[in-house]
Amino acid sequence: MSDNDDIDLDGGDAIGTDSSAKKKASGLGALLPNILKFAAIGLGALIFIVTVVVITVNILNKGGKSKSSTLDPDSPYQATRPEYAYYTMIGPVTIRTKDPANYSATVQMNIGYDANDNITQSELVSRQYELRDFVRRYFSGKYAAELAPDNETRIKSEIIQILNDRILDKAKVRTITFDKLDIMEVY
Repeated sequence: MSDNDDIDLDGGDAIGTDSSAKKKASGLGALLPNILKFAAIGLGALIFIVTVVVITVNILNKGGKSKSSTLDPDSPYQATRPEYAYYTMIGPVTIRTKDPANYSATVQMNIGYDANDNITQSELVSRQYELRDFVRRYFSGKYAAELAPDNETRIKSEIIQILNDRILDKAKVRTITFDKLDIMEVY
């Protein structure tokens, strides 16, 4: 074989070659590999950037802990607190605590809910007697030491969780306030 066998000097078809293979791909077929290549590069860059940002934020926040709970209460940049409507019709409830000694507790509790939430308001009114019974059962199942002022925040969050999860159907309680939470030893 000589060097001239591979070259088509006559302009005719070479033996064993297809004329369509010589034509350059055009249109979408030529553009698709380039589009896929740039899409893959863009996706890889996006994944890299997100990974770097997440790692950087975790390092700056010391393990990803949110700093929102450590805001300065005197800071002028505090968000406005929402206004709540309060259900106050439970009234004072006096019970004996779980202590073997004679301790009595008098509780007057208010339930805070979103001001424009008429569903919660109507459900609280319709369940007034259930709510009174709940307050009686909840506080009679506690020891006097558990009802100390130091535990008031924990008591409020427990009551909110129980009311939202077990007692109320559609209503959502947002806050609890106590007009009275007195623990007395009875002689």
